[in-house]
Amino acid sequence: MLAQQRLTSLKGVGDKLAQKLAGLGLTTVQDLLLHLPYRYQDKTRLTPLHALRPFAEQLAQGTITSQRFTQGRRASLLVELDGGALTLRFFHFNHNQARQFLRGKQVRAFGEVRPGPTGLEIVHPQYRIFDPDNPPPLQSTLTPVYHSTEGVGQSTWLKLTEQALSLLRQHPLEELLPHALVQEHALPSLNQALHTVHRPEPDDDLDALMNHTHPAQTRLVLEELLAHQLGLARLRAHKAQLNAPVLPPSNLVNALLVSLPFQLTGAQQRVLEAVQADLQKPHPMQRLVQGDVGSGKTIIAALAALQAADAGYQAAVMAPTEILAEQHRNHFLEWLEPLNVPVAWLNGRLSAAQRREQLARIASGEAKVVIGTHALFQKEVEFARLGLVIIDEQHRFGVHQRLALHQKGQAAGLHPHQLIMTATPIPRTLAMAAYGDLDVSVIDELPPGRKPVHTAVMSMDKRLEVMDHLAERCREGVQAYWVCPLIEQSDALDAQAAEETLKLFAQRHPDLQVGLVHGRMKAQDKDAIMQAFKAGDLQLLVATTVIEVGVNVPNASLMVIENAERLGLAQLHQLRGRVGRGAKQSHCVLLYQPPLSDTARRRLQIMRETTDGFKIAEEDLAIRGPGEVLGTRQTGGLTFRLAELPRDEALLPTARQWAQWLLHNSPELADALHARWLHNRQDYALA
Repeated sequence: MLAQQRLTSLKGVGDKLAQKLAGLGLTTVQDLLLHLPYRYQDKTRLTPLHALRPFAEQLAQGTITSQRFTQGRRASLLVELDGGALTLRFFHFNHNQARQFLRGKQVRAFGEVRPGPTGLEIVHPQYRIFDPDNPPPLQSTLTPVYHSTEGVGQSTWLKLTEQALSLLRQHPLEELLPHALVQEHALPSLNQALHTVHRPEPDDDLDALMNHTHPAQTRLVLEELLAHQLGLARLRAHKAQLNAPVLPPSNLVNALLVSLPFQLTGAQQRVLEAVQADLQKPHPMQRLVQGDVGSGKTIIAALAALQAADAGYQAAVMAPTEILAEQHRNHFLEWLEPLNVPVAWLNGRLSAAQRREQLARIASGEAKVVIGTHALFQKEVEFARLGLVIIDEQHRFGVHQRLALHQKGQAAGLHPHQLIMTATPIPRTLAMAAYGDLDVSVIDELPPGRKPVHTAVMSMDKRLEVMDHLAERCREGVQAYWVCPLIEQSDALDAQAAEETLKLFAQRHPDLQVGLVHGRMKAQDKDAIMQAFKAGDLQLLVATTVIEVGVNVPNASLMVIENAERLGLAQLHQLRGRVGRGAKQSHCVLLYQPPLSDTARRRLQIMRETTDGFKIAEEDLAIRGPGEVLGTRQTGGLTFRLAELPRDEALLPTARQWAQWLLHNSPELADALHARWLHNRQDYALA
C-alpha cells in the first residue's frame, strides 16, 4: 500500500533527505504523489528574440555576439545574443564557465525575461550552448515545478516522483470519490489524474495545464477541497459535543446599553442577539464576527464579557498589539467600571510588582474581565473561572497561542465560549474554506453620520506640496496623521522615515504642534503622545504603521500615507480606517514612489475606487492568495497542495455538498478521504 510505504524505500532517500521531506509533511509514497506541481515551465517552444515579453518565463535562442564582465556593486558576467537583442546576466559564475560563451556559438536559454539597463535580459537562466549546425531537440512536454525546501532541488523532485509514479502503475491508489460525482463532472480517475499532472504527455492540453483548468487538475482539486470540507464538518461536530458554561441573559447588559451615548446599529443588534443566544447554550460558542473598520465590534465584545461576568465567570480579551490592547482597556474601563465589574490588565511592560498584583486578581477571580496581549497565555497566568475567550484580529496569533489561551479555561469538564473578531473583512469564499467550522456574523453597517473617506493617489514628487497643504488644514482646526513605513532612514528601501519627517515639519512649519509615535517608544511615552493627540493638544501625528489598528480619534479627518506602494491592501485599508470616524468629511492621500509595479498600481487604484472592506478583501485575496490574507503561512492554517482561492471557488459549494452526503451516507469513504489528504496535519479543533 502506497499510503503506508515509507519514502525511505525509494532510491536516494536517506535519513537526511527523509527529514527534509517530513518537514513538508511528506512521509509516505502517497504523500509524495499528492505533492503536486504548483506550476509548469514551458520549454516546448522557442520564442523569437524580437517577440519576447517582459515578466514572463520563455525559452529563447540566439547567437553569442559578445561577452564581458562588469564591475559595480555586484560583479556580473554579461553574455549578449544577436547584438544585444537579449542579454544573459550571471552574478555567480567562474572563469571556466565564462570561457564557454564563445562568439558565434548558439545558446538556448530559459528564464524570466526582465527589462535591464540596455534592453531585455534573463538573470541566471537555465541554458545550453551548442553548435549552430547541431541544435538539441525541444522538450516534448511541460516541466513540472514543485514547492520545495532548502537543499532539495527540482532535479530531486523529478527523480523521486518518477519512482513514485512507477510504483503507482503497479499499485493504483483506491478511487474514493463517489461514482456519481465523477460522472457528473466528467472527471478522470485518480490514477490517471496523478500521471497527467506529474508527467504531462505531448498530446495533453498543455495550455489548460499551464492555466490550471485541465480536467486532471480539477479532479484533484475537487478531492482535496472535499477532504478539507470533511475536516471542517468534523470539527463542527466535535465542538458541538463539548460542554460549556451556560451564561444566561444579564441585567448588566441592559444597564450598559441604556448608558451608552449612542444606539446600536441594526447590524450590531443582530450580531449581539446571535452572540447572546450562543452564550446561553451548553456547548462552546465558536463565532467569528467580521466588521469593517469602525463598524463597532468592541461594544459587542464588551456586552458579551458582561454576560459572562454577571454569570460568575471571567472573560479574557486578547489583542495582537499593545496599542490595540490599550484601546480595548480604555473602552472597557469606561463602560464596565461604572457597573462595578473589575477589569484587569496584563501586558509585557508591567513592572514585577504590578504584574504580581494583576496575576493575583486574575487567579482569585476578583478580576471579571482580563485584557491583554500575548502575555495572557503565558504559563503563570491562571484564571479562576474562565468562561469566555475573545480574540481580536485572531489571524495575527499562531494557532498554538490561541489554543494555549483556550486550554486555560478547561475546568470541571467545561470549555470556554470563544468569540473571534476581525476588522480584516474575509471574502465569503475564504470564510467558507477557512472557517467552515465557525458560525460567521457580519457587521455590515457603519454607525450613522459616518461618511466614506475620499482617497487621492499622488507621486512622491508632490510630497512637499502635500506637506504644506496639510499644515494649512491643521491651522484651520483639522487634526491629521502622516504615516511613514519605517522608523529610521534605510538606503536599501529608500523610504522616508518618521523621524526625518518630523524634523522636516519642524523646519517648514515650526508653529505646528506635532507628535511622533513608533513601535520602539516606551509604552508610557507612546500613551502620552496618543492622549495629547486625542485631547486635541497636537494637530499632527507623525507615525509608523503602529497606528494601523486600535487608534480612535474622531476629530482626525486627514491622513497621508507615504510610500503607500510598499503596503498591502489590508494594511492600507486598516490605516485609512483611522480617519472617517467623526461627522467631518475625511480625506486620505496615498503617496507613491515611481515607477510602480503592476501589482502596486492595481492596489492603489482599488484604494482610490472603494472604501468597501469586503470588495478590498476580494481583491486582496486575488492578489496575495489565502495564506497571506489569513496570515496562515506561519500558523499552520489554510494551506492546499493544489487548490487555490479564489481560482477554484466555483468548486467549493460542490465540495461542501458532497462532504455532507459522505458523512451521512458513506462515513467509511469520508474517513479514507480525510486520511488521504489530511492525515499528517494536526486538527486544532478549538484554536
